Amino acid sequence: MSWERDIHLKTAAEIELMRAAGRVNAKALAAVRELLQPGVTTADLNAAAEEILRRHAAYSPFKNYGQPPFPASICVSINEQLVHGIPGKRKLQEGDIVSVDCGTVLDGFVGDSAFTAGVGEISPEAQKLIQVTEQALQVGIAMMRVGNKTGDVSAAIQQVVESQGLHVVREYTGHGVGRSMHEGPQVPNYGTPGTGVELRPGMTIALEPMVLIGTHRTRVLSDRWTVISADKSLTAHQEHSVAVTEGDPLILTVL
Repeated sequence: MSWERDIHLKTAAEIELMRAAGRVNAKALAAVRELLQPGVTTADLNAAAEEILRRHAAYSPFKNYGQPPFPASICVSINEQLVHGIPGKRKLQEGDIVSVDCGTVLDGFVGDSAFTAGVGEISPEAQKLIQVTEQALQVGIAMMRVGNKTGDVSAAIQQVVESQGLHVVREYTGHGVGRSMHEGPQVPNYGTPGTGVELRPGMTIALEPMVLIGTHRTRVLSDRWTVISADKSLTAHQEHSVAVTEGDPLILTVL
């Protein structure tokens, strides 16, 4: 797909529909977050999210996506798993950090967001990783203003992460979102200020810093979905869908 040609500016009414989808997505993630304790399986987390989606007559764009078809409604990635972890029988353990990515389709529009959180007491190293990733997302969101370019957003995310001695992923990026889960423009987590696509009112973009402790390199496991850090160091992932407006950026995936 040509990212630049696949940019769809949203009307105010469409942005309200995206906010509705985003609220459901936020409710699903909140239900999952409440379950993060030792002994809970990643399948339990998926079931909790699916129950929220059913309750709101929504569904996940993740399920049956891609090849091989992704088998669940959320991605659950633990420790060295960066993104696209498949829920199953694995039980959470004290000290794990868990990244959960959820998508929601409601009335034809997509909400897409993610968080990383600890299970019980986590190491200072893990706490720093999560905090820096959250900060990178907030700084990226702050750059989502008319007249800035996607490179400004990318560079801001990169600067926050690398200033703390951490690494941003290269192979996976933020992206436009709307009627489709993946639209233009593409927004990497690294870049050069003043480059890329100019931000315009009505653009809706899922920003998602993906941060690794030891290296920016990754590899994909034999399930053909789960992405891990190449050196098996800890990773984190934060994401919100955000609309560019004439004023402040509008976060679409909050309650």
